[in-house]
Amino acid sequence: MCRKLKIVNRKSSIEHRASGFTLTEVVVASTILIIAIVPILKALTSAHVSTTIIERRTHSLILAQAKLDEIKARSVYHYNDSFAQTNSPLDGSYLCNIDDSSVSTNLRQITVSVGYDLNGNSALDADEIEITLATLVARRW
Repeated sequence: MCRKLKIVNRKSSIEHRASGFTLTEVVVASTILIIAIVPILKALTSAHVSTTIIERRTHSLILAQAKLDEIKARSVYHYNDSFAQTNSPLDGSYLCNIDDSSVSTNLRQITVSVGYDLNGNSALDADEIEITLATLVARRW
């Protein structure tokens, strides 16, 4: 007694539906994508601005240290010379101000300020100064 089962091939309503996305699904997916992308783009823009500021400050620090080392080396034999400079151009759009003030007869304070000339007027304004280094230079002999 072998009984055969008859399998009926019924197609569900999902299979009869046309393939693809509905307009509602597309709108919802697009909205979620936009909501996710806006903060990511804002964070990338903020990171780029921060990176640019850090690069400028690092470059200003290197230039200021080099200028200070040059002044210290020159002061060995030319202590009485004035090292003061205003808006001295350095590498590219970087400018340098050097303040030379006497503390005593055998001691001078040298202050080097370096910054990026943002407005292009060839003058280092107070808001453009990024690094200020100061040292004391003594008469060696």
